[in-house]
Amino acid sequence: GIKKPFTEVIKANIGDAHAMGQRPITFLRQVVALCTYPNLLDSPSFPEDAKKRARRILQGCGGNSLGSYSASQGINCIREDVASYIERRDGGVPADPDNIYLTTGASDGIATILKILVSGGGKSRTGVMIPIPQYPLYSAAISELDAIQVNYYLDEENCWALDVNELRRSLNEAKAYCNPKVLCIINPGNPTGQVQNRKCIEDVIHFAWEEKLFLLADEVYQDNVYSEGCQFHSFKKILYEMGPEYYNNVELASFHSTSKGYMGECGYRGGYMEVINLHPEIKGQLVKLLSVRLCPPVSGQAAMDIVVNPPIPGEESYSQFIKEKESVLNNLAKKAKLTEDMFNKVPGIHCNPLQGAMYAFPRIFIPSKAIEEAKAHKMAPDMFYCMKLLEETGICVVPGSGFGQREGSYHFRMTILPPVEKLKILLEKVKDFHIKFLEKYA
Repeated sequence: GIKKPFTEVIKANIGDAHAMGQRPITFLRQVVALCTYPNLLDSPSFPEDAKKRARRILQGCGGNSLGSYSASQGINCIREDVASYIERRDGGVPADPDNIYLTTGASDGIATILKILVSGGGKSRTGVMIPIPQYPLYSAAISELDAIQVNYYLDEENCWALDVNELRRSLNEAKAYCNPKVLCIINPGNPTGQVQNRKCIEDVIHFAWEEKLFLLADEVYQDNVYSEGCQFHSFKKILYEMGPEYYNNVELASFHSTSKGYMGECGYRGGYMEVINLHPEIKGQLVKLLSVRLCPPVSGQAAMDIVVNPPIPGEESYSQFIKEKESVLNNLAKKAKLTEDMFNKVPGIHCNPLQGAMYAFPRIFIPSKAIEEAKAHKMAPDMFYCMKLLEETGICVVPGSGFGQREGSYHFRMTILPPVEKLKILLEKVKDFHIKFLEKYA
């Protein structure tokens, strides 16, 4: 009931594309609609290529219904489509449907793999190496499993690059109090938006091979690459190209999702993981563990199928699909550049290039007077800053302390998903707020 100096709260705190006004991809929704209500298969309003895919998915369902349980690992034909997609994406590197597990979004896959890898007690407790800044799913899952979080820092001065020397430092220090077994990589990065180059991925794979670490490659933003000269390289492809010594030995789980990319279908909770070089007995345990939750949402599996099996040239939906897909991605690229440029014009804010994903993670200068006041309120300084931003402008962003950051540095994460016009207003408001904030606490 208290009057605020703004008319709406702009939720720039979460990567929820459709909530921010992004339109769904027509073809994906058509196929899921047909699967959900098969009577529509007789309707002339739906294109034939959408019907073809829906029929294939329904044939893979018990009783030809999306309402039946699927196999715990996911519907067979969808796992086959995922394997074909990975082979196309990676230029012919073979993928086996038996190594594909459909999941409830990527989060479910990540949590499941961690569950199976964590063991021991005391100094032999499993250590999980995660990037700082990180996506809080990791710290939460590690904490829930009572594993040990092992931080390695991304290099902010070098566009959030991943440095193997830093991995080595982190690993060696951790060996004193736990057994580091798992190395997580987020590429493209969340919250930092960097895209790892080929050389960096090779170095990481070599390091994992040398130290016998299980690699987790979180690749949910693989379609979201914007900067000139940046390209997404999958860990699986590079691992394969490094030769049999690596390809036959390094354990790797990689993840993808319907929630990000150009689809933004967060609510369907669709995803998959590909797990390679898992010992057969462990694989048995993984399937058993997945069976406990029966199966991932079948409508989410159908949505995932369209991500990996979209219309192809010659099919009637192809031109509309490509137009919609490119429109979303070109728009995001434009917004990434706009955000970076606008932030870097503001005194006391520095923003690295947003090479990929869908967030900015600018570094903010917070004067010592504001830091003192934050302490008096028992708040992290960047939390204090974000709360003030929310109170005064209605813009909701997440403080960097929620993701981890180097001691003495402050950031916030903001999504670039709002429509361009709204994003411009948002960035102007942040700029005005920041300048006033610096004046107030100078």
